[in-house]
Parts: sequence; C-alpha cells; structure tokens
Amino acid sequence: MTRHITDRRSPQPVGPPPPFDPELAPIVVLLTSLRSPDAYRLDNIAEMRQPVPGVETPTDAVLSRGGTYSVEERTVPGQDGQPDISLLICLPKHAATPTPAIYHIHGGGMIVGDNRFGLAEMLSLAEPMDMAVVSVEYRLAPQTPHPGPVEDCYAGLVWLSDHAHELNIDPERIVIGGASAGGGLAAGVTLMARDRSGPAILAQMLLSPMLDDRNDSPSARQMRGVGIWDSSSNETGWNALLGERVRGGPDVSPYAAPSRAADLSGLPSAFIDVGSAETFRDENVAYASRIWQAGGRLELHVWPGGFHGFDVVAPHTMISQDAIAARAAWLRRQLTA
Repeated sequence: MTRHITDRRSPQPVGPPPPFDPELAPIVVLLTSLRSPDAYRLDNIAEMRQPVPGVETPTDAVLSRGGTYSVEERTVPGQDGQPDISLLICLPKHAATPTPAIYHIHGGGMIVGDNRFGLAEMLSLAEPMDMAVVSVEYRLAPQTPHPGPVEDCYAGLVWLSDHAHELNIDPERIVIGGASAGGGLAAGVTLMARDRSGPAILAQMLLSPMLDDRNDSPSARQMRGVGIWDSSSNETGWNALLGERVRGGPDVSPYAAPSRAADLSGLPSAFIDVGSAETFRDENVAYASRIWQAGGRLELHVWPGGFHGFDVVAPHTMISQDAIAARAAWLRRQLTA
C-alpha cells in the first residue's frame, strides 16, 4: 500500500513589523502618504508608469557627471530573433587602459522603469573606481512576460562581453548589478551565464533583490501594508511576469525567480543587502545562506530599520551612508582581488 504524506506545516508565526530607523521613519510616513505600499495593481500599471511628480529622469548631461563620462544610447540585437534592445553606455572619458564595468539592470517590480532608473546611483559607485556603467533597457511585463525580460538582459550582457574591447572595457572585470527587480534579473542572468557557459561575470551585486515568486516568507507577511512595496504590490509584479496560474506553482523557472534554483554552486562572488523592515528581507537572507551552503562567496548586509530603497530616497541618512560605503568597499575588493 502506498503511503501519501501531506505536509501540514502552518506558516511560521510573525510578530509586529520591525521599527524603522529613526531617521527613516518620518520619510516612510511622507512616502506612504503619496503612494501606499499596496498601490500597484494589474489594472493601474499604465498609470504607475507615468513620471512621478518632482522626480526628474536623469539627462545625458547629468549622467556625464560634469563631463567625466561619455553617454551613448546604442541599439543591439536581442536573443535568437527577439527584438533589438537598447543599452545606455556610460564610459570614463580619460581611461588610458581597459576599464572594469558595471552591467546595470534597473528595478521597478518587473512592470515599470527604464534604463535610466537607478543609473545615477550606480555611476556614483563606479566613478571613484574609473568604472564604466552599461544599463540595459528590457521589455516590461505584463506586455512581455517571462522569459522576455531576462533574455533581454542576457542578450545585453552577451553583446557587452563581445564588444568590450571596442568600448575600452575589460571583459574579465564585468560586475552585474541591480536593485529590486533589477537585482532579481541580475541573479537570473548570472544563473543563465553559468548554465549556458556564457559571458564571464566577475561578481554580482544584488540590492534588495526580488527573488521569490511565492511571496510567502515571514517578512512578506510581517510587512504587509507597511513601508514602500509590500506583498500585495509584489504579487502584482510576479503575476504580471509569470501569470496568476503559474506564479507560486511548481513550474516556475529559476531564471525568473532565482530562489527556485536547485543548484547555487559555481556562481561568481556576490553581495546582497536588504533592509530589516522590508518585504524582501527573508528571501534575500535565505538566498545568501544557500549560496554559502553551496560553497560560494557572498557578503550579506541586513540594515536595521531600512525600508525598500531607503538609500535612494534618503541618501543623506547615516544608515544610507553606511550602506553605500559597504557596497563601495566590496566592489573595490572585487576589482583588486
């Protein structure tokens, strides 16, 4: 007689949300008064893609950082007959030898954003180390579901690696990085590059990455209705990318949701940081632990009282300054190892 075992484990109980950092708490109040943490829905994505009042998209002049960088938008081929994609290429003007580069993938919950979003912050990290930054424009869900976005990002990385020398970039020193959905896509592209014997990636910098479509971690439940991006908005993003019938089920690709990967061995050195008071905390910590368990190199920071994207909206605060300094120190070590 065949025995059927049913897992009846109940969800792990959670307490109240962790307190926000004292400098960040009033900023959270202001931000949530303008847009609630559950504001993103499948029926209002077009509205959410409109420019946020008072938040200007960085121009080429801003991205040039006073003439230090040349800024060029270039169209390159997509993967296997897919549409062409756009790369925003920021190169140090006065580099005498091939430079390292950050391959940047923007955030936005898989549903909003463009290749200028978050780019200024990446340039701030890159400039002191004379690094180039190349930012990819990928197609957004739900108009383009998985695998479109991650394949676009992979195609951009392949092109960058193949054309590195003409850009005066060192193909052996390309760091892939991104925040939120961009961090999740960066992790997915890194898995693809490993599995396809693709371009060399020196290291991966994952900032509060969006990794797990199941959206059921203790922090996802603990932070529901609190902060900047909660499990309801997160569900919207995952449903847009995967479809409601697929999300959370058994057939989700690890290239879409890297937490689903059975094997996290053989990956380049990684950096993960996340706030203690945000939805992605526990899935990020779990991913870091699994990389260590697979024998990988990874640096993890959980910033106490940090909300999602705190360093971008409040870079003047002490906790943001510490987070930015930790990223810079890690990045410098990767380039000098």
